[in-house]
Amino acid sequence: MVDIVEVRDLKGLKKFVKFVNDLYKDNEYFVPDLVVDEVNTLRKDKNPSFETAESVFYLAYKQGRLVGRIGVFINHKSNSKWDQKNARFTHFDFIDDPEVSGALMDAARKWTVERGYECLHGPLGLTDMDHQGMLVEGYEELDMFITIYNHPYYIEHMKNLGFEKEVDWVEYQILVPREPLEKYARISAIVNKKYGYKLIEFKHKKDILPWAQRVFDLYNTAYEPLFGTTELSQAQIDMYIDAFFGFVNPDFIKVVTDKDDNVIGFGIALPSLSKAMQKAKGRLFPFGFIHILRAIRKNDTLDLYLVAVHPDYQGTGANALLMDSILRAAIKNGITISETGPELENNIQVQSMWKDVERRQHRRRRVFKQNLV
Repeated sequence: MVDIVEVRDLKGLKKFVKFVNDLYKDNEYFVPDLVVDEVNTLRKDKNPSFETAESVFYLAYKQGRLVGRIGVFINHKSNSKWDQKNARFTHFDFIDDPEVSGALMDAARKWTVERGYECLHGPLGLTDMDHQGMLVEGYEELDMFITIYNHPYYIEHMKNLGFEKEVDWVEYQILVPREPLEKYARISAIVNKKYGYKLIEFKHKKDILPWAQRVFDLYNTAYEPLFGTTELSQAQIDMYIDAFFGFVNPDFIKVVTDKDDNVIGFGIALPSLSKAMQKAKGRLFPFGFIHILRAIRKNDTLDLYLVAVHPDYQGTGANALLMDSILRAAIKNGITISETGPELENNIQVQSMWKDVERRQHRRRRVFKQNLV
């Protein structure tokens, strides 16, 4: 028999977060969550995303042993934008036992229906910046710090639970060329002269902060039509600036402006934290932060987190300017491999950015859905 227990306090929330690190502690491809960050993401008093959302978190026990977890969000801002009555499941992890996954999902369905919502889909976060998408290809690839890793058996459980595909994201591993690409350099020179575009690069972290707000303003514009996205509020933007810009390496933050100094494009990349997080085992202290700092300073792998060009400027060469500068920074820093973050499988605009470099599509993630009425 499986006992489902609702998380009602901080102690339970920490147990909820740590469960996945314990479940995958011997898996060489899994990258542990940073426990303190994950806890704060799920705390209603810490995360401003809860101003327009409600949630519940459950733990599953069998014979007294913790064997699974699931969370459910109702994102009111998303439902309003997309004219839906959906709930989002998140952090769905479990041992390979259908009784466990079934009991967790039954609890999630019951909570959703009781509140008058009609569809359950996920795994999704409160925002597009959160971990989302269940891994369906690439189980023998080292995961990224910003993505979800899961066992292959999850997929069979999802099918047996009656879920179907809603949308997929794909990811690419890019071989960084030894020299800058002449094509990118040529296009960059042309657009600089024709349109007056300017590439903004940074030497120090403090130089980035004055641009951070404008970057997230563009994020809201560029990502607006993409699946599942909602506009970030000012409080959310402030949170992400505080959380993210402490980790950045200025070499890999690029901004493009037009002739009037409007931000029209940006690229945010970070030396891979995957191996560092494995060594840190999800903890900053006492020594975890040392592994992270070393990874930021010296690395052979670069993770591409966010790339965006304003819709009015797409197809004008701004993306080539970004790619040229990011590749040059990667070459200068001894980077040999670059990993893209998840890209919607039908987002040809983004995927075309990698068409001139050697690459392989090596991971795929899926959002599943189930209508409940």
